[in-house]
Amino acid sequence: MGSPLTRSVWLLKTDRLKIVGVHPLAGFDKLLHYKVPQTMAEQVHLGSLLRIPIGRRFILGIVGVVGAPDDFPVDRLKNIAEVVYDFPALPPDLLALAKWMAVYYAAPLDGIIETMLPGAVRRAAGLKQEKLLVVAEKLSDEDLAKLTKRAPQQAKLYQFLVGQFKPVGKSLVLKRLGVGASSAMTLVKRGVLREESQRVKRIAYDDDFAAGELVAALPHKLNDEQAAAFEALKPEVSQPKFGVTLLQGVTGSGKTEVYLRAIHEALDAGGGVIFLVPEVALTPQTVARLRSRLEAIAPGNAAVVWHSHLSEGERVDGWHELATGAARIVVGARSAVFAPVQNLRLIVVDEEHEPAYKQDETPRYHGRDVAVMRAKLNHAHCLLGSATPSLETYANAQAGRYGHLHMRQRIDDRQLPYIDVVDMRIEIMRSRGLTTLSQKLVGEMRDRLDKGEQTILFLNRRGYSSSMMCRSCGHAEECPHCSITMTYHRTDESLRCHLCGHERSAPVRCPKCEAPDIRWKGTGTQRVEEAVRRVMPRARVKRMDADTMGKKNLFRQVLSEFRAGKIDVLVGTQMIGKGLDFPNVTLVGLVDADLSMHMPDFRAHERTFQLLVQVAGRAGRGDRAGVVVVQTFTPQAEAIQFSRQADFDGFAEAELKSRKDFRYPPYRHLIHHSFRGPNPEKLQFFAEQWARQVEKTFGDRIEVRGPSPSPIEKVKDNYRYQVWYFTNGVTRIIGDLNKLRQGFAWPDDIIQVLDVDPVSLG
Repeated sequence: MGSPLTRSVWLLKTDRLKIVGVHPLAGFDKLLHYKVPQTMAEQVHLGSLLRIPIGRRFILGIVGVVGAPDDFPVDRLKNIAEVVYDFPALPPDLLALAKWMAVYYAAPLDGIIETMLPGAVRRAAGLKQEKLLVVAEKLSDEDLAKLTKRAPQQAKLYQFLVGQFKPVGKSLVLKRLGVGASSAMTLVKRGVLREESQRVKRIAYDDDFAAGELVAALPHKLNDEQAAAFEALKPEVSQPKFGVTLLQGVTGSGKTEVYLRAIHEALDAGGGVIFLVPEVALTPQTVARLRSRLEAIAPGNAAVVWHSHLSEGERVDGWHELATGAARIVVGARSAVFAPVQNLRLIVVDEEHEPAYKQDETPRYHGRDVAVMRAKLNHAHCLLGSATPSLETYANAQAGRYGHLHMRQRIDDRQLPYIDVVDMRIEIMRSRGLTTLSQKLVGEMRDRLDKGEQTILFLNRRGYSSSMMCRSCGHAEECPHCSITMTYHRTDESLRCHLCGHERSAPVRCPKCEAPDIRWKGTGTQRVEEAVRRVMPRARVKRMDADTMGKKNLFRQVLSEFRAGKIDVLVGTQMIGKGLDFPNVTLVGLVDADLSMHMPDFRAHERTFQLLVQVAGRAGRGDRAGVVVVQTFTPQAEAIQFSRQADFDGFAEAELKSRKDFRYPPYRHLIHHSFRGPNPEKLQFFAEQWARQVEKTFGDRIEVRGPSPSPIEKVKDNYRYQVWYFTNGVTRIIGDLNKLRQGFAWPDDIIQVLDVDPVSLG
C-alpha cells in the first residue's frame, strides 16, 4: 500500500475515481491509500488535511501524493472520511520541505508535519465569529408607533439600529440598550432586522507597543552603504530567483531599514515575505516597525505574528490569514519558517547566528538552514543578517556560495560604543573579596541615572546564586535527578534545578554536617538586581529572565515601560541581549563575560565574541555616545580583545584557522548521537557496541569519536552518553546511518537521538 503514485486519476470500469496517498499523523511513517468520494473530489489536493479511517479510529492525515499505478488494488481501499479545509493545509512547497527535512534530519515525517501545522489548526479550531444586527426593512411611522405601544423593547432596538450607518455587534448593542435577545430574534423573524456574521480577528500584537514605533512609518534616507546594499538586493527579490545573501553590518548600521526596503520590493512584485527573529522578545518591536511602515506605504499590508506565546485563537487566525492569501507577511521566531505564505518571494533571517534558531527536540532542525532550503524550493531569496555571522555562513559567503554585502558604519555616523574591560582579579583584590558589580560599572550607572539615561545589565544566568556550598565540609547541594548543583532563588528562598524543574526549600544549615556556615557561590540575575538596588536605591530597576517573564505578554509590557523611560536599569538574560533598539540606553554592563567562554565546546569563543558585540551594540543607538563595561577574569582572551574593536574579520580569520587545523565545522559536518537510560553500565555497553558497528560498517566515510559521557552526565534520572560523527556531507551518510540505527537491537529502556548540525555539545 506504500508504493509511489504517478498518476492523478485512476479509471475503474466507467467510474472516475480519485485515489490519494495519505501521510497519517499517527506516530508511524507509512503512506496509506484511500478513495475520494466524488462529492469531495474537487476539495482534495496535494497537501490537503483529511480525516481518514484506520481500524476503528479516525485520524488526521496529509495528502502526500495523488493518483495510483494501473495495477493498484482499488477495491480494497476505504473512503476518506472528511476534508478538514477546502484548501491545502500544507502547500506543495511545505510538503516538499517536510520530505527533505525527514531525510536530512533523520526525523519521522509525521512529526515534521505536526511541527509545521499548529495543533489548533490540526484540530480545526474554529475562527471566531461575531453576530451583527442591521435594519433589513424600514418601518413606517404608523408601524413604528404600533410597535412602540405593543413591544417597547423591540421599538427601542429598532430605533437605535435605524440610525446606524453599518451593522452593529449584537451582544454589545443588546447589553448597552438593556434589551433581551428574544426582542432581537422576533424582529429578525419578522424581517425587520437581519442578523449577519462577521469574523473577529484575534490580534497577536500589542497596539500600545506599536504606538511607540510610529516614527518608523516614514522611510529614512539611506546612507551610501545602505543604498548600495539595497540596490544589490533589488533585482534578487523583484523576480522569482533563488539566492542567498549575507548582509553583514555592524550593530546600529541600519540593517532593518534595508530589510524593510527589500520587503517592500518583494510585496510590490506580488510576493509574500517571511521575517524571522531569534527571540520572542524581539517580535513586538519588529512587528511594530513592519506594520507602521508597510501600512503607511500600502494600507492593508498587516503583518501576522507567529511564535510559541500565541493563544490557540491567535495561531488559527494567523495561519488562516496566510493560508488563504489574505495576509502576505509573517514575522516570528523559528517556527514561522513554516508559515503557509503564498507566492513566497523573500525570507529574512535576522541575527542568523543565534543558537535560538536550532530546535532542541525532534525534529532537530535549524531555522536558518531550513529557510535557505524553503527559499530554494520557492525560487525565492533568503537574506541572512548579522553583525557577527556564524562561521558556517561566513565561510559560505567567502567561498562565493552566498552573496556578501557589508555595512561597516553606524547610521548618522554614530560612533560604536567605547568598550571598557574591567579585570575582576584586580577588583577582587581592591574590594578584598568577590564582588558582583565593579567600582567602574557602579560609577557609570550612577552617572547615567543623574543624566536621565538608561542602563542595561546582562548576565546569562538566572537565579540568585548558581550553587549552595557549606564552608565547613564543602558540601554542595545537587539535584537528586540531575548531575548539576541546585540554583538558589532568593525571592522565595528555594533551590531549583534548571534542567528538570525539581524544587525544594533552601536549607538554613548544611544538610550533611549541620553547620550554619552556608555560602552561596556564583552570580545570577536576582543577585545582580539586588546589588543594583543596594548601590542605587532611587533607581527604578526591572529584571527580565525566564523566572519573571512567565506570564503571557509580560515581556511586551516591560519593554514598553523601558522604552517609555519608566525603568532606569534593566537586568536580564539573553532575551535582552540582542536586536532591541532603545535610543536612551547609553550604558551596557556585561556582569560576567566569561560564562560562555569556558564551556567544553569548540564554539565557545565564537559565542563569547558574538555575545559581547551584540550586547555592546545595545548602547549608544540614539544621538548620545555609548559605553560598555565588560567584567571578566580573562581580559587577554582573543574573543574579548577582538570584540573591543568589533573586529569580526580579525576574529573570524583567527578562529577559522583553528577550526581548519582540527577539521571542525565549517570544514566538516557534525552529527551528534545521544543515548540516555536509567542504567549507566548498560548504557555504556550498548553505546560502545553501536560505535564499533558504525566504524565497521562505514570505515573511512565518517570519523567516529566516542562514546563518552555527556558533559552533564545525568538529567531527570537518566544517564547520558554521546558519540560524534564527522563527515564531509550529511546527505552522503545520513540515510545509511539511520537505516543501520533502525536495524540495531536497542533495548526498550535506552532512548537514542540523532542531531544533525548541532549547535551545542551538551
